[in-house]
Amino acid sequence: MGSRRCGGDPAPGGRPVGVVTRGTTNPNRLRRVDNWIVATCGETLRAATDPLVVDLGYGATPTTAVELRTRLAARVRADVRLVGLEIDPLRVAAAAPAAEPPGLTFARGGFELAGLRPCLVRAFNVLRQYTEDEVPAAWRAMTDALAPGGHLVEGTCDELGRLGGWLLVDATGPRTLTLAARLGTLETPARFAERLPKALIHRNVPGERVHDLLRALDAAWHAAAGYAPFGPRQRWLHTVDAVWAAGWPVLDRPARWRLGEVTVPWSAVAPS
Repeated sequence: MGSRRCGGDPAPGGRPVGVVTRGTTNPNRLRRVDNWIVATCGETLRAATDPLVVDLGYGATPTTAVELRTRLAARVRADVRLVGLEIDPLRVAAAAPAAEPPGLTFARGGFELAGLRPCLVRAFNVLRQYTEDEVPAAWRAMTDALAPGGHLVEGTCDELGRLGGWLLVDATGPRTLTLAARLGTLETPARFAERLPKALIHRNVPGERVHDLLRALDAAWHAAAGYAPFGPRQRWLHTVDAVWAAGWPVLDRPARWRLGEVTVPWSAVAPS
């Protein structure tokens, strides 16, 4: 993979595109998606001339932006730059004291990414408050601003980060859907329905492929009840293996399943 040019500084002036998010967040809320980003998008950052990352809509406190930068610096490359963007100028001002490590800054911006050209954008729990028909335009605005070969990771999770779903999106559109859970608290895969990305959350109805996927996971989970005494991880491993054996195009492998994840191509769940 060749090097990619990314970078720039937040563009002064101009009106950010989007609306202010609700702003709720908790420490480690986005740990699952951050770890997935390290594993899945790490090579893009390692190959970049300027490893610029944008955390869009980090919320009322900059905690999760700081955490993402820390994880990427420790596990991908030490010189990663992260810019946290928020539309609300009061949130930007409040985050300023957190910008102590080199390579961490905060600025005002929205879906236009404040004129930056990042290699990677994380936009979590942002589009959840929009309507489904607003999602494609938001994706296009963000992916149009990416550096060549860059990626957008867009999705949602519960307040404690125990249950989530996200999409990997590039200039051509969505590529994959990942569902992830803290297995010790997963009652049933049907619970993923409430944390699907906005593009899919209203599609969990008969006749839609994401509905079929959740039903398949749920049926396999109940069929694997005999493995519950060996722990939720073993039950989940057998669940995903059964879904894969039934013909679902699971992209990841048991090393990721053990973390409570499953990833499928967008084509397997795209709305009808």
